[in-house]
Amino acid sequence: MADRVCLVHYHEIGLKGKNRSTFENQLVTNLHRALRSFDVADIKRISGHILVTAADGMATDDMAHAISRVPGVARVSVAYVCRQDPEEYCAAAVRALGEAGEFGSFKVHARRSSTNYELHTLDINRLVGSVLCEKFPNKKVEMHHPDVTVIVMVVNASVYVYTDTGVGVGGLPVGTAGKVVTLLSSGFDSPVATWMVGRRGAVCVPVHFSGRPMTADTSEYLCQDIINAMAPSGMVGRLYVVPFGQKQREISLCVPQSLRIITYRRVMFAVAERIARMEGAKALVTGESLGQVASQTLENISVVNEMVSMPVLRPLIGSDKQEIMRRAEEIGTYDISAQDAADCCTLFMPRRPETHAKPDMVHEAWDSFDHDAMIEELVQSVEYVDFDQCPSYKPPRQLRARHRELAPARFERRGDKDATGEKGATTE
Repeated sequence: MADRVCLVHYHEIGLKGKNRSTFENQLVTNLHRALRSFDVADIKRISGHILVTAADGMATDDMAHAISRVPGVARVSVAYVCRQDPEEYCAAAVRALGEAGEFGSFKVHARRSSTNYELHTLDINRLVGSVLCEKFPNKKVEMHHPDVTVIVMVVNASVYVYTDTGVGVGGLPVGTAGKVVTLLSSGFDSPVATWMVGRRGAVCVPVHFSGRPMTADTSEYLCQDIINAMAPSGMVGRLYVVPFGQKQREISLCVPQSLRIITYRRVMFAVAERIARMEGAKALVTGESLGQVASQTLENISVVNEMVSMPVLRPLIGSDKQEIMRRAEEIGTYDISAQDAADCCTLFMPRRPETHAKPDMVHEAWDSFDHDAMIEELVQSVEYVDFDQCPSYKPPRQLRARHRELAPARFERRGDKDATGEKGATTE
């Protein structure tokens, strides 16, 4: 009996030329992390694909589903692997077609990346097709729009036979596009923006601005749930939490009501950039969608942007709310984001926020309080939780040491190391 394996297909990686092996190796590393709960014997590169082998030789649909959620994977097929023996791979084709469920028509499509195999693809099509016609006499052969296509792929010294292919998330392997800091709330938009940038290969470091101590810390735990929901993608290594509620109150007492939101966001961007510099991140990411709320008009985006010198990525800028919510359902964060939780966004909200801020007025409001001292105090009060899902994430020693010195972490630190490099105890 032939073994069942998972055959991983990719698209963009195949276009990377001389750098292709770097992307393939990173994808192999990420797949090892994503498949830790499965009994995997081996994950290796083969010609134009990644091959995942189960310890018992019988890869499952659950394993294929887990693989499909890893960025960089375009498709994944559960295939029978055989020797270059026509009798063996014809038997595998019969078995694969028999497991395809209800169908009325089929065709055989042979591929060959091993040119040393004596049979041409047309010969393989005829050979396997004749066996299938004999075994399934009531089924029709349809070359253009069949219900089922039996793929027979010759790679190196093996033949892979499969009928069903699951669609992956595509993109590039996490860890191949540097590091970004994302402004993460417990709502719908920012988790989707985080996922979209991570899908392009970036390691994501979320920063959550909590309304604590003026609100409960519910949003902080919802953000952890959101990150856990995105765990199969393996793109988040650490979540930072900034208690922002008291500072918002201070801002509300000295800044014109209409400019509160803009001032909040200017402070948030400044703090996020400070964390990004310490993390070695190259950009900030937000979930802003043009015109969706008062702070997301072009004028308001402009006066907030001037607070930072690094790029600010807005992957949702042209998306509407329905598109964003559909994506949230796809990545598994919708139900979490749908829960009510007070956070910094609900604090001291103006009745009539400014939608077309004038820079002079914003600068005047900005100078009405000691913003530098506030930003420094917020950076010093940062808290964090580590997540063991991103093999490419390396925490910064500088920020970790400062954090331990000033305040204990509120959350469980999974596998964190102290300044000496030794593994420390897990704490709450």
